[in-house]
Amino acid sequence: MRIVLVGPPGAGKGTQAAYLANNLSIPHIATGDLFRANISQGTDLGKQARAYMDAGQLVPNEVTIEMAKDRMAQPDAENGFLLDGFPRNVGQAEALDVMLKGEGVKLDAVLDLEVPEDEVVKRIAGRRICRKDSAHVFHVAYNQPKTEGVCDVCGGELYQRDDDSEETVRTRLEVYHTQTEPIIDYYRAQGLVATISALGKVSEVTERAMAALNQPVES
Repeated sequence: MRIVLVGPPGAGKGTQAAYLANNLSIPHIATGDLFRANISQGTDLGKQARAYMDAGQLVPNEVTIEMAKDRMAQPDAENGFLLDGFPRNVGQAEALDVMLKGEGVKLDAVLDLEVPEDEVVKRIAGRRICRKDSAHVFHVAYNQPKTEGVCDVCGGELYQRDDDSEETVRTRLEVYHTQTEPIIDYYRAQGLVATISALGKVSEVTERAMAALNQPVES
């Protein structure tokens, strides 16, 4: 299957993408991973992206699109893929349609993970990261440390990233509503959108998504 995963920051796209890709036996293609891979490998596209990023500018659509095109052309994506973070706007969605048409294939579905804005703010603004190891993540409401401000794993100090402040989260949400959300209507006009509630346990959200795709969930 060829799927696009859409949703606001804090909707759990990365987590769901990993579970869905595993259940469907297709690669999870995330924009962030594309950038990191191309930059670390020193590809021409990676060098172009780094130049824009170093200048504090957004990477142009055409560079992102070419990275995605290269990744989707790899053997493991021959029978499908799950796109996470791409397309990010209508221009990229239109380019993706042209790209797929040229390959004689098309998208099967667009999964729209829906979560109330206040819940997004609560999820992200409540995160606390360990200064010693950023892989150790806690939450003031959902995953509290045994001792406030101290990592259970290594004893490091827990802190809130600047990107996780409520003000920053609401700014990110506004960018999502302005730039990315319009692709939902774009794909809805093609009859591709399935809106999934992203509330509840991770497994419950996965089951809803797989049901919308008419696919069984692996035990």
